[in-house]
Amino acid sequence: MNIGKFKFLAKSHLGLYVMDLYIVKELFLPFLFGMGMFTSLALSIGTLFDLVRKVTESGLLLSVAIQVLFLKLPEFVVLAFPMSMLLAALMAYSRLSSDSELIALRSIGVNIYRLLVPVVVFSFFVVLITFVVHNFVSPAANYQAELTLEKALDKIEPSFKERNIIYPEYGKVELADGNKETVLTRLFYAEEFDGQQMKGLTILERSQVGVNQIVTAQSATWNISENTWDFFNGTIYLIANDGSYRNIVRFQHQKLALPRTPLDITKEGRDYGQMNILQAQEYLKIVKLRGDDKKVRKLEVRIQEKIAFPFVCLVFALIGAAIGTRPQNTSKATSFGICVGLIFAYYLLSFIISSMGVWGVLSPFLAAWLPNILGLAAAGLLITSSSR
Repeated sequence: MNIGKFKFLAKSHLGLYVMDLYIVKELFLPFLFGMGMFTSLALSIGTLFDLVRKVTESGLLLSVAIQVLFLKLPEFVVLAFPMSMLLAALMAYSRLSSDSELIALRSIGVNIYRLLVPVVVFSFFVVLITFVVHNFVSPAANYQAELTLEKALDKIEPSFKERNIIYPEYGKVELADGNKETVLTRLFYAEEFDGQQMKGLTILERSQVGVNQIVTAQSATWNISENTWDFFNGTIYLIANDGSYRNIVRFQHQKLALPRTPLDITKEGRDYGQMNILQAQEYLKIVKLRGDDKKVRKLEVRIQEKIAFPFVCLVFALIGAAIGTRPQNTSKATSFGICVGLIFAYYLLSFIISSMGVWGVLSPFLAAWLPNILGLAAAGLLITSSSR
């Protein structure tokens, strides 16, 4: 493109539209190249070598290995999106800069911020695709891949907690002086759970200060039709205020109107990479009932990361474009080297900040979004510097 043609493009909105299409075209081919390269590389390192080992050492059928490989593909496609966006922006704007096309455009009044509009629009389109694949396609495919692999290797594990089910329930009780205080009102404990029936149960009931009732039973099942628990072969101990047994009732079958929450908390959630954002939010409610604060924080961080991760595409696009617009003569090999360095630094920073969120040093929101915020700030500084 010569400067005369650029003057023509700058004369109307149609001309600017043509300029935008021209830059998008420059972005598209490097983006496709990056998707193929980064996906293949990540898939080979993350899954292919492990599947080859399972085929040769564990007798995994080749057809099953190929099926698992394709099911794992969306996970690595997601990782390739931001990296490809960085490579595309860096290569496209470096090429325009090295051929003096950016100088020509700026000489006729097109400022640096207007030149970045195409890459921002393109990156938002990639952000949308990344969000859908990362939050819905990849989790389902990962879960199916694990089930397929476990079934083929006969290593299917229960999807529920089998031992030591504990559920504390809290509520406000009225004290002797009339004030109310939050205390433990019920403690549900079961030694075992086989997926249908709980065994070795002990329930402490406290409607007022002190233990008022103790229920023990050999087994219990949840009655779906009546929304109650059916307890079998047990004893109810009624406790007087002085701590003595007021009454003892033995039973073979007793219905108790207790919440089904103890059954819910037996569910073992999928791995974080196998839950979409809706499933993760539902599982968070269950984890909160267990009182595991560290796991709650970790899941809250992962949920925020599911939202924040797609916007890495925008951050990388702006950083790549900002570096590319600086006067230079950058080869493809140099562009790739810069990408690798930036990607390593960014994900190392993300890992450290995410860990701080899990430890409770940072809030889950800040732990997920701070790398993006810092990346946008760095891109802003580079763009401001290039515009001078």
